[in-house]
Amino acid sequence: MSSKDWIEKDYYAALGVEKSASADEIKKSYRKLARESHPDHNPGDPRAEERFKAVSEAYAVLGDEKKRREYDEMRSLFGSGAFRRNARGAGQPGGMPFDVSDLFGGAAGGEGRFGGGLGDLFGSIFTGGGAGGAARPRGPARGRDVEAEVALDFEDAVRGVTLPLTLRAPGVCDTCHGNGAKPGTQPVACPVCHGAGVTTRNQGSFSFSEPCRNCQGVGTIVEEKCPECHGTGGVTKTRTLNVRFPAGVADGQRIRLAGRGEPGERGGPAGDLFVQVKVRPDELFGRSGDDLTLTVPITFAEAVLGTDLRVPTLDGTVTLRVPPGTPSGRVLRARGKGVVRKDGRAGDLLVTLDVVVPAKVSDEARAALEAFAEQTPPAAREHLDARVRRFG
Repeated sequence: MSSKDWIEKDYYAALGVEKSASADEIKKSYRKLARESHPDHNPGDPRAEERFKAVSEAYAVLGDEKKRREYDEMRSLFGSGAFRRNARGAGQPGGMPFDVSDLFGGAAGGEGRFGGGLGDLFGSIFTGGGAGGAARPRGPARGRDVEAEVALDFEDAVRGVTLPLTLRAPGVCDTCHGNGAKPGTQPVACPVCHGAGVTTRNQGSFSFSEPCRNCQGVGTIVEEKCPECHGTGGVTKTRTLNVRFPAGVADGQRIRLAGRGEPGERGGPAGDLFVQVKVRPDELFGRSGDDLTLTVPITFAEAVLGTDLRVPTLDGTVTLRVPPGTPSGRVLRARGKGVVRKDGRAGDLLVTLDVVVPAKVSDEARAALEAFAEQTPPAAREHLDARVRRFG
């Protein structure tokens, strides 16, 4: 996309969010709109495809913190009429004296008041008049990033697993190998821009450069198009990738596979594939960081008298000692029985004891409990009894 797109297109409107939206709100809206307009869900609908492209282009900018900041600065500068022409015809912000080098950086190479970020962007818009050089051709475009979601079993997430992931997405055309040209031919230099990828027109003190419309800024055109991809260099295909999920991968974590996203246009570099991990809950174990958690019920007698408790782990069993007089909710620790870290060390298994009180007991058990109560000192409730006596 060109800098001109940044000025003319409202990416916030494309995603249906306010300018003050948080990164999470932007991402949530993008994922919703991308699902609704994805070509796989709307086969043969060119409008849905255009909406999908517009949403993806908007997220590529607003989803990147640096690009979003520069986009906001550019829109604010041009939207406020910063480059109105004064009576003499010179480009001045609001008619005040203005030196373009203040914005883009001085002749000595120093950064302007925008720290060089906007200078790099505006360098592709203006030529001459101190704008910092001519626009560069766009060249082969990088492919879009692709997002996928995979659900893992709890044990697979803890231990690590390699799974096949099937994607239906644009891929490199096998017939032309991505250059868009019919086999036996090659793309040729664009006759309009002569291979530069940009065209220039004068506007007063400035020369305005934009991507060549004849070649879409690539600098080359395909005279004889590939019969398979019709000159785009890519086709929609189903592909299967073996994705390695490392041991200890957490719910919500994103795995990045560089260069496994959509292919670039006409031989450009491919985007990345981001795999969102969803971990299915386990019927026994929970997780807290690198520690596994487990709740084990014990009887009142086991809590009072103490016992040796045998509990499961993910790879076997372990015996824990329950000391006499253990209260409900106490946590016992089995060291090294949790999630294995990248450095080879492992978290722990945290066992929470839950003293179970039976709803019904036999006559014999009731008699034994009453005898036990007579021999047991009362609970320390003196501080509570004193407050109760104040109310009669």
